[in-house]
Amino acid sequence: QVQLVESGGGLVQAGGSLRLSCAASGGTFSNYVMGWLRQGPGSEREFVASINQNGNWTYYGDSVKGRFTTSRDNAKNTVYLQMNKLTPEDTAVYYCAASRYGPAMHSTNYAYWGQGTQVTVSS
Repeated sequence: QVQLVESGGGLVQAGGSLRLSCAASGGTFSNYVMGWLRQGPGSEREFVASINQNGNWTYYGDSVKGRFTTSRDNAKNTVYLQMNKLTPEDTAVYYCAASRYGPAMHSTNYAYWGQGTQVTVSS
């Protein structure tokens, strides 16, 4: 059983940046593809990014390509999401999730989820 805890969310102005972190425990972190998904008000959960077990490939949703970057540190059991050039459309609860298989671009690919962290971008 893998436990995931996100941190780093908050309120930021449009054009600003935030860095989310997700700390994992209770399993072998390096066995999992890690993903970020988000859910805005009245919206379905949307794929944001994923990174494979050793960090040598990443996938991004079309709406965040070129602005967001995901990375991981297996020694720290942590995955990160660097978000730049934020817009109000990025406002959502951001979830960290773990999957045994990649590229894991859909929410149904993930077995373990964090509780989510709120990101609010003001215009």
